[in-house]
Amino acid sequence: MKSCKIVSRLTFMSSFALLIACGTTPATNQEVLEEMEEPIVEAPAETPSVQPEPVVTKASLYAIGDILLHDSVYNAARVEDGFDFDSAFEQISPILSRADISIANQESMIGGSEIGLSSYPAFNSPFEIGDALKRAGIDLVTTANNHTLDRGVRAIENSIDHWNAIGMPYTGSFLSAEDKANIRMLTANDISFSFLAYTYGTNGVVPKQPYHVNYIDLAQMRPEIEKAEQLTDMTVVSLHFGTEYEPLPNEGQTELAQSLADLGVDIIIGHHPHVLQPPVMLEGVNGNQTFVAYSLGNFLSGQRGDERNTGGIIGIDVVKTTTEEGVSFELKHPMFYPTFTQKSTDGHYEIVSLKSAKPDLLSPVSEHMSQWLQNLTIEQ
Repeated sequence: MKSCKIVSRLTFMSSFALLIACGTTPATNQEVLEEMEEPIVEAPAETPSVQPEPVVTKASLYAIGDILLHDSVYNAARVEDGFDFDSAFEQISPILSRADISIANQESMIGGSEIGLSSYPAFNSPFEIGDALKRAGIDLVTTANNHTLDRGVRAIENSIDHWNAIGMPYTGSFLSAEDKANIRMLTANDISFSFLAYTYGTNGVVPKQPYHVNYIDLAQMRPEIEKAEQLTDMTVVSLHFGTEYEPLPNEGQTELAQSLADLGVDIIIGHHPHVLQPPVMLEGVNGNQTFVAYSLGNFLSGQRGDERNTGGIIGIDVVKTTTEEGVSFELKHPMFYPTFTQKSTDGHYEIVSLKSAKPDLLSPVSEHMSQWLQNLTIEQ
């Protein structure tokens, strides 16, 4: 056998000559080329991209009805150095405090004792009711109603001074045009809310300045609502409207609520009838949801009769979902906690659960409030 010496880095031609010298049958060009081809290496399969999980946050908004202090209520709350309303909210405060944001309709202006307290028909209430509301868990008050001008500009100024002193946001009546233009906003769990409030009238009393009270007028409301829609995720509008003591909303209420839904308002809280009217979920012209509580009745007042002493806490969850495609909002889990205002054994007024005060009323009130909203949860 002939010996062969193979040198590395052979060129194609030297390899061919070597094969002949070693007595090996030379391959064809095609065979040599095939032997020299790099092996085919399959590329690893592409790993599918993992879509990030949606980020979901939730904020609960609760609202209560009229705080309308007749003389029987504030006289029962007198103490040596003023007034103490804390006991009125003691049993209900845990419910209000569990919400991310709770709002109230302060129907009687809190002009304070220095200008003289008064009851129906021209109300003026003690400052201390504002302090008690804050301690009970209220985060914002609405002040546009038919009693806003009962005791004139002085009562408005005193009220607002006190709200500012205790750090309670207010909306509906204002100190100036600049104050009115400053839309009140609150944020909870990365969800922002704007608050506006309007009334049908002020019992024939004309304001000295247009900013002293907001009236229901779509032409004037529209730019404020549009501004609020740009500023925050949610727009909440409080409306003082409807017919007193009527258990169902009138045509004016339903038409106005639909108009606001069409403007993009998310939540409407109604007051004035002093009795409960059932809530509903409307659809705006752009397919948006609008939660409407037409009337929450009285929460704390000196009015008489079971219907006028039955009120409650309405609640709705705002759910925010953030994905790569964008942000969306849903209104979910509407709830209602029926309450009753009564005199305690020691004579002061207190707000308690309807079930504990008037158990026979719980079923008819529950049916009344859920008639247009079957998924409304009645809590007790």
